[in-house]
Amino acid sequence: MSPAGTGDTRCLIADDQAVVREGLAAILAAQPGLQVVGLAADGADAVAQARRLSPDIVLMDVRMPVMDGLQATREIMRGTAGPEGPRVLMLTTFDLDDYVYQALRAGASGFLLKDANAAELVHAVRVVARGEALLAPSVTRRLIADFARLPRQDAPPAPELGVLTKRETEVLRLIARGLSNAEISDALVIADQTTKTYVGRILAKLGLRDRAQAVVAAYESGLVTPGSR
Repeated sequence: MSPAGTGDTRCLIADDQAVVREGLAAILAAQPGLQVVGLAADGADAVAQARRLSPDIVLMDVRMPVMDGLQATREIMRGTAGPEGPRVLMLTTFDLDDYVYQALRAGASGFLLKDANAAELVHAVRVVARGEALLAPSVTRRLIADFARLPRQDAPPAPELGVLTKRETEVLRLIARGLSNAEISDALVIADQTTKTYVGRILAKLGLRDRAQAVVAAYESGLVTPGSR
């Protein structure tokens, strides 16, 4: 994704408010290893620029004219279910929690509250660019549980979990409950590197892009249900 020799994470920012776009761009451009390659004012523009510029990560507002962020995410992620392709970080607010499930299904890798500070923004971009899932820390577990309660119209077939070992299934269940690798390691009394290996195997066996898709798979397969412990 990033040009050979640069190693920079290429970022595309999509928001219909110019002041927000430019503010996000200024913050990210000032960070080492981050490069802003495009600014989009609506979802359709974001899709076009994503195809032309091949960013590593797209910061996507939910509510935009012409095409909203959810549809734009679907278009960008279409045909890129594996590890290739850009990752999408949704910019959201508390009053948009109902969109969380739809955004995860569309292929989003994370969520960031629009009132996040600069440090939180940079951290979120780096986390998602590494291929990890990110939900705003203050609402992580509630959002994961809430999205599973929403109507699932036209839900895609859940992946077959029978290919996972007993321990991999256990790790997937903990991922779906919102636990980080460190928390999973503590819960199962295993090394952090072992947990990382299990997560990688789960994603590879199920053909998933990242932890966000793993959360969706766990709920849609019935492995985890809202409120389960």
